[in-house]
Amino acid sequence: MFNKLKLILGIILFLNFFNLAIAKENFFNDAKNKFDAKKLEESKFLFQRNIVFNPKDAQSYLYLAKIYNSEENEKEEKKNLKTTLLLEPNNEEAMYMLINIELKKSNYSEVKNLIKDFTIICLELCEKTKTINKNLKNIEPKNESKQ
Repeated sequence: MFNKLKLILGIILFLNFFNLAIAKENFFNDAKNKFDAKKLEESKFLFQRNIVFNPKDAQSYLYLAKIYNSEENEKEEKKNLKTTLLLEPNNEEAMYMLINIELKKSNYSEVKNLIKDFTIICLELCEKTKTINKNLKNIEPKNESKQ
């Protein structure tokens, strides 16, 4: 009797775990589909929900950063980009987006530091390095300008 109860309990726990794993995947896929359909508020909610179940999902943070970019919420965009890079340091898209934020702020030293890392990790966006360097030349280093 005890062994049957133990087996039934094991099956129930397995099924619950299996359903939770499926739910995690569905949140991301549903959120991505909503994002692609330009339903940003709905996708934001689903990406946030996905993070609750899977807090180490760098892609959810990256998509949240893209949504915040479209909303012109730089603080949240930057926060999500930094989380993406913390979880996935070689995420060139996140690093490129962060570089663009710092370029807009004319943060010369930060862009210089980020571009060094970007040139090391880039695989698909390497051609963007030329544009970044061109834009960087238009920024005067803050510390060196008054010497």
